[in-house]
Amino acid sequence: MSAMTYKGYFAAVTFEADDAVFVGRISGIRDQVVFEGESVSELKAAFENAVDDYLAICVERGREPQKA
Repeated sequence: MSAMTYKGYFAAVTFEADDAVFVGRISGIRDQVVFEGESVSELKAAFENAVDDYLAICVERGREPQKA
């Protein structure tokens, strides 16, 4: 397992051999934010998009984003 960071968020990453895909989850928050990619560059882009989407959804709903 490895970790990624973006805008103060951390993600744990695993490789699912059966599906040949990297799967990541933002760590340290109660909300569940999951993303995946078939390559490291896809995974990195998916993580950044997931964080940006999470922050935008929090703004839309008028709530403070969780932080680790």
